[in-house]
Amino acid sequence: HVQLVESGGESVQAGGSLRLSCDISLYIYSSYCMGWFRQAPGKERAAVAAHYTGTATKYVADSVKGRFTISLGNSKTTVYLQMNSLKPEDTAMYYCAFGMYGDNWHGWSSVSTYDAWGQGTQVTVS
Repeated sequence: HVQLVESGGESVQAGGSLRLSCDISLYIYSSYCMGWFRQAPGKERAAVAAHYTGTATKYVADSVKGRFTISLGNSKTTVYLQMNSLKPEDTAMYYCAFGMYGDNWHGWSSVSTYDAWGQGTQVTVS
């Protein structure tokens, strides 16, 4: 029943930067995974980055390695995706996702790992 709200998506020129934010409705005390996914028209939803609090492990997709960074706010009520050196191929709807640690771990990049999703925020790079 966790609710997520993304913000920060904009139209930006290639080479520019954006920071996406995801507000979490409730402080979570147990271990969990926060992920960022994106979906472009005609393509499947793909994992971009994730943070697993149980081991403080961060994951990034090869396509954005060195350009995107995921981070969790100090209060743990907000997760960020810092996007630098944006390319036109980064254009997509970006979604924040939440997955509680337990028996539902299918890897950080699997949609099935996550239990709740935000509404999405559009990023357009031209």
